[in-house]
Amino acid sequence: MRTLAIETATEACSVALFEDGALLDSRHVELGRGHAERLVPMIGELPGKGRADHIRVSLGPGSFTGVRIGLAAARALGLAWGAEVRGFPTLALVAATARQKKPGPLGICMNGGHGEWFVQEFDEGGLPATELASLVPAEAVGVIRSPAVAGNRADALAEEAGREVESISLLPDARFALLVPEQLLLTDLSPIYGRAPDAKVPGR
Repeated sequence: MRTLAIETATEACSVALFEDGALLDSRHVELGRGHAERLVPMIGELPGKGRADHIRVSLGPGSFTGVRIGLAAARALGLAWGAEVRGFPTLALVAATARQKKPGPLGICMNGGHGEWFVQEFDEGGLPATELASLVPAEAVGVIRSPAVAGNRADALAEEAGREVESISLLPDARFALLVPEQLLLTDLSPIYGRAPDAKVPGR
């Protein structure tokens, strides 16, 4: 049984192919923009052009466009291959990636929108210990209580904290997608935005 993992919610465009739980091959590039142009060719470079029985795809939060690119590809491939498609929270993959360097409880801090950060804490098993929040830096610092924090805003949070916090600066990596706990996998492939919509209903 093969599983294809897709992560496009951040600056990274990351794919990995597994067979019976073992990593066969992967691709990971940090490109900021351009996921739409790179994702399908990267999948095509994997063994068997990435064809799999199961697909795991990042739901966000993160880049609005990036999340939707990954979801569109996962849905299309799932339909073409008759594969099961399930989603996972991006911050859970960040935690799984970080635990390879720092086992134990972790705070996660990722770039959000409008000057805010996405923050959440995870326990030693990779399950959420707090709710996902999108906060301005001064408030985000108060949410993270773990002695270590990971993510692409980990260094900034450690500096803002004014206390000793070990920071692990990284982006999520699809190679560790199978380490996201099974309980967090979702068949509802709706994006996780992490913050309320900006659009307002016009007043009468």
